[in-house]
Amino acid sequence: MPTLNYKHLHYFWVVAKAGSIARASEQLHLTPQTISAQLSLFEEMQGEAMFRKNGRNLALTEAGHLVLSYADEIFTLGQELEEVLHHRPTERTLQLRVGVSDALPKTVAYRLLEPALQLTQTLRINCREGKLEILLGELAAHKLDVVLSDSPMPAIASVRAYSHLLGESGISFFATAGLKQQLSAGFPACLEGAAFLLPGEDAALRARLLQWLDQHALHPRIAGEFDDSALMSAFGQAGAGIFAAPTVIAGMVMRQYDVQLIGQTDEIWEQFYAISVQRKLTHPAVLAISQAAQQNRVQPA
Repeated sequence: MPTLNYKHLHYFWVVAKAGSIARASEQLHLTPQTISAQLSLFEEMQGEAMFRKNGRNLALTEAGHLVLSYADEIFTLGQELEEVLHHRPTERTLQLRVGVSDALPKTVAYRLLEPALQLTQTLRINCREGKLEILLGELAAHKLDVVLSDSPMPAIASVRAYSHLLGESGISFFATAGLKQQLSAGFPACLEGAAFLLPGEDAALRARLLQWLDQHALHPRIAGEFDDSALMSAFGQAGAGIFAAPTVIAGMVMRQYDVQLIGQTDEIWEQFYAISVQRKLTHPAVLAISQAAQQNRVQPA
């Protein structure tokens, strides 16, 4: 088994962050030839290529991405240790590593995380966004403390984890002022034949929306499908179609994307979950999030 040389790992980390050996050499005050030689030795000892050429820059390989995830933690903790020894604070910074499902509206994610920011202990949040199954893998590998999602643990998931309901909300529908003026009927009849932006297949809201539309015999024209809720809202802001979001953040959606409310319903509910590897939540920041949610179950915060 190869021995890990932390000096080589640090060179790799700086190059990965800088994107090129030339920029890393300026930061490390070493010649590009020296860094290149050390990287080659590091790759040889690990038996894996960490970089591939991408024009004038370097791109990480799959192995490089894996090594970088660990190097980030190692050297971030090292920097924190230096700060602790230098400033001698009375308590250590609390780390919260949270995964956010890309189907979960980002404004909701902030509302869910907001109670953690009120802790008296200094908090550093590391947020990662992605597909739920990928985030669950990182949770199982203890690279994340919690995953925020619009759905509970999938029944077929191989990861052993537990779902904690944080909140739920009815659904509101939004459109630009120009698009709203073109709607000739009241809500929800105005959705018939209208351009509509649909959440992607990974979003729990998608199936509920489609079922609700079918129950009301409504057939909007699907103008786009989006895995990322923020991207869907941006297209809605551009006037590409009507889109839906949880009612609990309706005011923020209207302000942020300059859109207007065209209707809302409590026949569809979107739920918000914290997923953890522990049956009982223990992380102080996650506990703060959960306790705030328990105080008002119909809202995420």
